[in-house]
Amino acid sequence: MSGAGGLNRYRVRTFGLELVMIAVAAVIGFPIYVLVNLAVRAPSDASSPIRPTTSPTLDNFTEAWQQGALGGALINSALVTAGSVIIVLAVSSLAAYPLARVTARWSRWTFLVIMLGLVLPFQLAALPLYQTMRDLGLLGTVWSLILFYSGLQVPFTVFLYVAFLRTLPRDFEDAALIDGCTPLQGFRFVVFPMLKPVTVTALVLNAVAVWNDFFTPLLYLSGSTQQTMPVAIAGFVGQFVTDWNLIFAALVISIVPIAVVYFALQRSIINGFAGGLRG
Repeated sequence: MSGAGGLNRYRVRTFGLELVMIAVAAVIGFPIYVLVNLAVRAPSDASSPIRPTTSPTLDNFTEAWQQGALGGALINSALVTAGSVIIVLAVSSLAAYPLARVTARWSRWTFLVIMLGLVLPFQLAALPLYQTMRDLGLLGTVWSLILFYSGLQVPFTVFLYVAFLRTLPRDFEDAALIDGCTPLQGFRFVVFPMLKPVTVTALVLNAVAVWNDFFTPLLYLSGSTQQTMPVAIAGFVGQFVTDWNLIFAALVISIVPIAVVYFALQRSIINGFAGGLRG
């Protein structure tokens, strides 16, 4: 009887958890449904956004691509995201290695100074940074954004790397040093390959943050022909007329590249978070 009772309790608990998961999935999926539903809806259809469209069309995507010059914006976003993420990963991993391995006082204080970048809002430095970019002649170019994001995202990425490195045993790198490797060679050939989970996690998190940012491209690329996807999409919003079908179609186009990257690397992202939490 006790075994049967335990089985029943397990089934009830599992059923309750399944209901909660279904409810969470519905809450998350509803905005996606509205987004796609409006993206494929004809402009003449003025029914509720919740009501499924009866005559879906892909013309909104073609028109949004042409009117918003999304091709150039997509290339700019890809260049800024790729350039920024590569620099951030390289700098952060190299900085995190000694911070995680060295136990001296300077290491702890340096780590705390870097972590200040997580709590200090970048808006405090918006004006000085803008003036610096202007003096360097980088305003209106994607290089200003790459330089900005390369500094902005380093503290968070260093935090991820340090947390993960502290969970890794030192046996392999110590063996490499005994065999004659320099610390840099040991990091490159032994340690960095073991950082794949957290590297992928940092890659995706930074890529999403850079890809979706609106304020910085609007500030640094203002007055130029260059624009990123969020700025290009904002251009569809007019003072008197706003074509929401084109806006939602452009949003779908903007979401697809970063969503593909996320789902392709999903397993490594989960492993990266798990490794950091164990630390």
